[in-house]
Amino acid sequence: MANVQSTGKLAGKVALVTGASSGIGRAVAVAMAYEGARVVACYLDEHDDAKETVRLCAKEGQQAIALCGDACSVDFAEDAIRKTLEAFGGGIDILVNNVGGQEALTESIKDISCEQFERTFAKNVYSAFHMTKYALPHMNQNGSIIMTSSSVADTGRGDMLDYAASKGAINAFTVSLAQSPDVLAKGIRVNAVAPGCVQTPLVQHTYSQEKLASFGKDNVLGRCAKPEEIAPSFVFLASQCDSSYITGQVLHAHPHTCAT
Repeated sequence: MANVQSTGKLAGKVALVTGASSGIGRAVAVAMAYEGARVVACYLDEHDDAKETVRLCAKEGQQAIALCGDACSVDFAEDAIRKTLEAFGGGIDILVNNVGGQEALTESIKDISCEQFERTFAKNVYSAFHMTKYALPHMNQNGSIIMTSSSVADTGRGDMLDYAASKGAINAFTVSLAQSPDVLAKGIRVNAVAPGCVQTPLVQHTYSQEKLASFGKDNVLGRCAKPEEIAPSFVFLASQCDSSYITGQVLHAHPHTCAT
């Protein structure tokens, strides 16, 4: 990773990252590999992209595997944990619940179907619940669980009602899970990272070309972030030496006034 000196702060750790085939998920997987973690990159069906994530992790000198499946599924959550333990053994140290999505922008709640609302919550909330539920019994002492939230959980967005609501749920899930007795018993810290506008495939899929042209220009830095600029926040929260006294927090990785 250019201009960043590795300190090996995640050496020997096992990190499971969902939604790791591209965007923030890939950047997080590679950044954790750079700091010494072995990586499990979960993805839906973007096979070539997932192979590239594994290649980039290997380039950093770390073992990585890719697991294909739907993180919204209980069966996949159980299978992903089992395969992670088979591949690396010794338990899981870091769980990054990054997978998520948003559908078309909508001007009115009337335009959001019940099916769309359910799909959004399945991607953004149920996936985090399933992965956490099945990973937790196999997580090591002083591990770290990190969610991907969004700035819109706080600011709201009239044209992203379902997405903003789901990210608000993620924030509540994060703060509540951090207080859970079985989490505290293991010394596991639970936090979230809330990016603002980031150049990801999800954004390219959601926004029109007109909106993309002005995307991010309303914040004080006048631009969007690159995924690689967001990944260090996840590494910070994953690292026991950096953030051992931080739990139940949402780290806002965006400039003032920035919204997705």
